[in-house]
Amino acid sequence: MLIFMICFLFSVIIGIVAGLIHHKPAAPKGPTFLYGGGVFGGSLTLCLVVLTSLRVL
Repeated sequence: MLIFMICFLFSVIIGIVAGLIHHKPAAPKGPTFLYGGGVFGGSLTLCLVVLTSLRVL
């Protein structure tokens, strides 16, 4: 469970940073949230797949 939480928090940080990089001041915030959420989902999936293939999970 601890390793899953580490992957989750790592993915949240990656999603937040990606959203901040993608955001432009004059643009609406909706697409930025969707982009950050997509990056979060992708990084969480990638992290879990790598840990599963290494037989950590």
